Amino acid sequence: MARICELTGKRPMKGSIIWRSGKPKKQGGIGTHVTAITKRRFLPNLQRVKAVVEGEVRYIRVAASALKKGLVVKAPKRKWKKEAAKAAA
Repeated sequence: MARICELTGKRPMKGSIIWRSGKPKKQGGIGTHVTAITKRRFLPNLQRVKAVVEGEVRYIRVAASALKKGLVVKAPKRKWKKEAAKAAA
C-alpha cells in the first residue's frame, strides 16, 4: 500500500542527511566540513480516518495537514446499542 494521501496527494519526498565535523567559526573553530551525505525519505504524516466519501462511510488514509484544514467529513457516530439489537432479534 503506497504512502499517499487520498485527498491532497502528498507522498514521500527524497532528502539527505549531511554529516559535518569540526567546530563552527562562530564558536571559535576553524569551520565545519561535510564528511558524508546519505539519502533518506521524508514520509507524510498519514492517519487512517473513517470518513464520508461519495455518500458512503469508509476508511481513508489522509495527511494530518488535511485533517487540520477540515478537508475530511468525518462519519457520524453510531446510535444503536448491542442490547437493543439483541432484544429486537
